[in-house]
Amino acid sequence: MRKDSVIANIAKDLGLDIKQLPPRNLQMISHISDKYLYVNVDNGNLYVKDRIDRETLCGAAPTCFLTFDAVVENPFNIFKVKIEIQDINDNPPVFYPETFNIETIELTSPGTRFALQNAEDLDIGINSVQTYKLSDNSHFTLSQKISSDGFQSLELVLEKSLDQEFQNVHELILTALDGGNPVRSGTAVIRIIVIDVNDNFPIFSQKVYKVSVSENSAVNTTIINVNATDRDAGTNGQITYSFSKTSGNVHPSGFFSIHPKSGDININQKIDFEETINYELSIQAKDGGGLVSHCKVLIEVIDENDNAPEIFITSLFSPIPENSTSGKMIALIRVHDKDSGESGEVECKLRKAEVMPFILVLSSSSVYTIVTTGPMDREKVSNYNIQIVATDRGSPPLSSEKSIKLEISDVNDNPPLFMQSIYVGYVPENNLPGASLYSIKANDPDIGDNAKITYSITSKNTEDLHMSSYVSLNIETGVIYAQRSFDYEQHKEFIIEITAKDNGNPSLSSNTTITIKVIDQNDNAPKLLYPAPDSGASAGFEMVPFGAEPGSMITKVVAVDADSGHNAWLSYHFVQVAEPSYFTIDEHTGEIRTQHVFQEKDTLNHKVVVMHSQPNADWQLTQGQRPGPSGTQQPTEEPGVWPNNQFETERLQAMILASANEAAEGSSGLGGSTGTMGLSARYGPQFTLQHVPDYRQNIYIPGTTSTLTNAAGKRDNKAPSGNKKKSGKKEKK
Repeated sequence: MRKDSVIANIAKDLGLDIKQLPPRNLQMISHISDKYLYVNVDNGNLYVKDRIDRETLCGAAPTCFLTFDAVVENPFNIFKVKIEIQDINDNPPVFYPETFNIETIELTSPGTRFALQNAEDLDIGINSVQTYKLSDNSHFTLSQKISSDGFQSLELVLEKSLDQEFQNVHELILTALDGGNPVRSGTAVIRIIVIDVNDNFPIFSQKVYKVSVSENSAVNTTIINVNATDRDAGTNGQITYSFSKTSGNVHPSGFFSIHPKSGDININQKIDFEETINYELSIQAKDGGGLVSHCKVLIEVIDENDNAPEIFITSLFSPIPENSTSGKMIALIRVHDKDSGESGEVECKLRKAEVMPFILVLSSSSVYTIVTTGPMDREKVSNYNIQIVATDRGSPPLSSEKSIKLEISDVNDNPPLFMQSIYVGYVPENNLPGASLYSIKANDPDIGDNAKITYSITSKNTEDLHMSSYVSLNIETGVIYAQRSFDYEQHKEFIIEITAKDNGNPSLSSNTTITIKVIDQNDNAPKLLYPAPDSGASAGFEMVPFGAEPGSMITKVVAVDADSGHNAWLSYHFVQVAEPSYFTIDEHTGEIRTQHVFQEKDTLNHKVVVMHSQPNADWQLTQGQRPGPSGTQQPTEEPGVWPNNQFETERLQAMILASANEAAEGSSGLGGSTGTMGLSARYGPQFTLQHVPDYRQNIYIPGTTSTLTNAAGKRDNKAPSGNKKKSGKKEKK
């Protein structure tokens, strides 16, 4: 019934006055019925509040009621009300499940029955299921039975034998019908699955399979597929592939694998033509019922150029002497390639990164020799890295290399060599005995004993000197030592010939010459030549006429110093002179001259004391001008008017001495023309200043390129200024 439909008038049915319903407070009391029903107190009608479903309320019960209490007040009264819900055919029959699966083997006998599930209908009575129908088919019929208690059973009866290979599934439609009006129905699908019986063997598509495979094919590459079929179905037709046996000692799980379902044969690991050229595999196919068949797979391995040539050094003769003749065998070499055909044919050659005195000679198809072709010089190349390259004729070709390190042994073919043929060294006189004078070094490019050098010396001095008493030589280091203290005034230089000799067999040697120059030191005091200190008291007296012009030369003091160079540079000074001074002395020449015109009132006797030593000039030698250290050559001096070597200095000193002696032999007295020393006629007019060289010609400055210069006509000019220090030696005139 629809919502708000009138079911009945409850007031009338209960005998209540409709007008009294509101004051008497008519109401329903129920925990279920009030969900579906309600009462109108104005007219007393009972209405449908919500849709009522009998199957929801009561299921398959034959009767179904909604109950509630109707309550009124004034006076209070309760009435029990029951509303019967009547069934209508509003539910069709339904199968649970809607599909039935029945499995049976193909050899099931006809007459076999299969129980079926009944349909369900929520309605009751005539509205419930009454009959069943089965769709048309050639194998099955439907059997319906009703027991004494009213229960209806369904069975499917096999009428004709089944053949799984012909039809493996049969689908039937089962229909259930109720007795309502109109009739409602429901259907279900019956699937009869015919189970196979294993009555067929697997059959391979080929009895023998053949395949060619390149070696070095990638792992997991599928090389062939074997295929077998089985007419059976289900597990009886499901085939599993496996290895049954293999040729030789090849294990199935080693080089190859077979997929158990697909029959794909894959490479399981790298195959090598050089190890195995073919394989024979036996494959079996087994169905789910245990039936087995076999086939063979023949695998041919195709060779590829995958092996580089191998180089073997059979013999090696190293080291070899550097003077080995041409054609000497150095090494014996063998080459081999594991590949076959052209891939195994090898050509060998030397990689010539540089010009080498070797060639590779083919002795046979696989044997080569390396021989010398020219001279070798160990001092230029002490070893050779010989690169051997072997290349096969494959496509593409492969090659390999091998290195041979050939050592060249030394032959004593190089004498010791000095960097210079002549060396010059310097040593100050008064040196300490044992001092190092010079270090000489020769080089020998050979090695070992052939380069081990010993040194020896011999003298080249014109004088017969015993060199061992003057110098010594360390035979291993080449260091020259002084054996004694040298005196420049005795020996100015030593010329030493040094021989360097190696320890080869036979030994080789070379020579050089070293000149040890002794450098003068200021170790000699000046020596007075004129007036001679031992000539008596009269030698110190000179006469001066009253008429002597100022600047007249009275006498000249002459001294000499045994030293050389600036060590022999002398200056002259008055040490003791009366005041006022009547005389002057030339600082550089030693000439004593008058300073005033003498008067008779003047003092007639004058005493002067003259001092001479080497001065401390304010010029200094720079580091580059000082005597060079041992092993360095003295710089060449520029030519000039003054002496530029010790020999010339000594010659001039001898001239000074000769002039002094000549002056000492004459007689005392004033006179003489200009340019004379103003001495008496005993000296003679020929004794002029040109016979007594200026002392400044005695200057020699070792180690400098500058020379003090003074022309002959400028003797009276001032000499270079400098700080003059007084000497402790004094000579009285």
